[in-house]
Amino acid sequence: MTPAERRAALEAIAVEVRECTRCRLSETRTNAVPGEGDPNTEVLLVGEGPGMNEDRDGRPFIGRAGGLLERLLGRIGWQREDVFITNVVKCRPPDNRDPEPDEMAACAPYLQRQAAILDPSVVVTLGRFSMATFMPGVRISQAHGTTRSADPATGARDATVFAMYHPAYALRNPAAERDSFEDVARIPGVLLESRTRREANRATALAARRPVPAHEPPTTSPSIMSQAPAEDTDQLTIF
Repeated sequence: MTPAERRAALEAIAVEVRECTRCRLSETRTNAVPGEGDPNTEVLLVGEGPGMNEDRDGRPFIGRAGGLLERLLGRIGWQREDVFITNVVKCRPPDNRDPEPDEMAACAPYLQRQAAILDPSVVVTLGRFSMATFMPGVRISQAHGTTRSADPATGARDATVFAMYHPAYALRNPAAERDSFEDVARIPGVLLESRTRREANRATALAARRPVPAHEPPTTSPSIMSQAPAEDTDQLTIF
């Protein structure tokens, strides 16, 4: 998929989301919030659902939690425009209550399709509802700062999942905020490791499809990790 095709596919989903009436949240929303960011990024950030400011403007993470998220990204030299940001549910739950299971189920196909189009190397989950989508069966107090391979059923077919606290929770909990700054510093390294793994997977898949003549010994592609990184991983560029 070319960059232009990827952008167009994401915008087509955004149009569907803005017109969606699959669940009761559509009855109380001001604006649906499909998500935004670089369609060619390697990093997908997934939160819980829009809040009051997001519902008003139709953009994700633009309130106080969004301010903290931008500071967290700045810790590793990134900006919000370098990643793609969305939520598990695309419409604000009334009074910022937790999203209900049927509401998350109604929105799940949108998130799956976004993940499939982006094909991220890393999915960063923000909060327990996002984490439960990509890391079911774990507690965020134990899982934050850790990784797991994404289930292809989520749409992120070859991604590494990295769990973090939701910025809104971190704003209310100084210990979680400290943890979040420590956790986010690990993301460039996680991205580099995921790139290496994906490159090895692609090389293996290509080798499996290429017939090897009897006189030619099989070869393997060198890992990109064997090469000196061009940049400090704390300031790793997202391609």
